[in-house]
Amino acid sequence: MQTSSLFVYAIGFVAQGFFSARMLIQWILSERAHKVVSPNIYWICSLAGSILLFVYGWLRSDFAIILGQLISYYIYIWNLDIKGVWHKLSLFFRVPISALPLVAIALMLSDASAFFTSFFHNSHVPLWLLAWGSAGQIIFTLRFIYQWEYSYRRKESILPVGFWIISLVGCAIIVSYGIFRLDPVLILGQSVGFFTYSRNIVLYHKNNS
Repeated sequence: MQTSSLFVYAIGFVAQGFFSARMLIQWILSERAHKVVSPNIYWICSLAGSILLFVYGWLRSDFAIILGQLISYYIYIWNLDIKGVWHKLSLFFRVPISALPLVAIALMLSDASAFFTSFFHNSHVPLWLLAWGSAGQIIFTLRFIYQWEYSYRRKESILPVGFWIISLVGCAIIVSYGIFRLDPVLILGQSVGFFTYSRNIVLYHKNNS
């Protein structure tokens, strides 16, 4: 494996490290509270991991990964905002973080033909597999749209049971996509979630039985 490939995978593993850390921390804090909680650190790790995984997907020319990050990115920021964390950050950090997806989209659209050739005609990712991976990312990301809508109506950051159910479905598809792609970052990163997603569903039902 070339040094450049090792560097790319390193970025991916660090990104998944943030995502795994958020799940483990959220699970531990939920077990202590005997109910499902939505801690600040969950959303901080989410945003950090999203930035790195976006870079990883770009370097891997993997549209499915990029799509998932673009959709959920601002939902992470919204949760940090409603929890009073976002505005504690300096504008020096908030402005570039907020602008990152918009800059990336602008770069894509600046040379649309090259973008479509690179991402949609990638010889390493056949169209059917790209569609399958993208479907997994969309389903996986729908959990955050659902979480945002659920929390927005209640004016607080909540991780409802539907969030964890959708997580399990999307996770299964992404793991299978990672297996087809022989992508250890996706396989290992998503596999960690099966336990925490299932456990949060159990905790939710225990508190509502």
